Amino acid sequence: MPKFGKNYKTVAELVDRDKLYSPEEAIELAKKTARAKFDETVDLAVKLGVDPRHSDQVVRGAVALPHGTGKEVKVLVFAKGEKAKEAEQAGADFVGDDELVQKIQGGWLDFDVVVATPDMMGTVGKLGKVLGPRGLMPNPKTGTVTFDLAAAIKEIKAGKIEYRTEKNGIIHVPIGKVSFDNEALLGNFYAVVDSLVKAKPAAAKGQYLRSVTISTTMGPGVKINTNQAHKPIA
Repeated sequence: MPKFGKNYKTVAELVDRDKLYSPEEAIELAKKTARAKFDETVDLAVKLGVDPRHSDQVVRGAVALPHGTGKEVKVLVFAKGEKAKEAEQAGADFVGDDELVQKIQGGWLDFDVVVATPDMMGTVGKLGKVLGPRGLMPNPKTGTVTFDLAAAIKEIKAGKIEYRTEKNGIIHVPIGKVSFDNEALLGNFYAVVDSLVKAKPAAAKGQYLRSVTISTTMGPGVKINTNQAHKPIA
């Protein structure tokens, strides 16, 4: 059994572990459990009714959070010539080709997202064993393999996040910071859930949204009623 400190136990008592909260209630409660001295991240965990061991049930995609993540994202771009200049002008933090491959192979990983032009994927492929396990490999499905670098970088910097099912069928993503107002967190929450629902594999059977939980970096999980996880239709 994990051991928790007094502060955690105190805030954990605020949460009824047997109750399924509405998204609004869960966000309000999660923020109350944030007691750290830094601006904690609000995380969303969704267990899906899929078996990621089968390729046709892997859920992967990207979604632009309407209110951003509250985090400064470092973008690395693999590109050459005019496309490299485009990436630099669009605000990429690192731009290059073979020299970046060597640097990453040497252990450097000071970046959050990798974007590449299609013609660079042969070069990027050399980093499959390094980037793949970390979820950093560029992929057309998430918009990170593209010739439209300016648009891709702008979206990522503005709060576009990627998601992919872990081996147990759970998606983990940040939806903002504790300092965000409740409406901003709620908007980001609905954007992610809506994207996951749209990405439901045809092979998925039975209940798709098995459980939905939000928590802060140092706080306990707050369970959400899956029947209320969709944005109400106005």
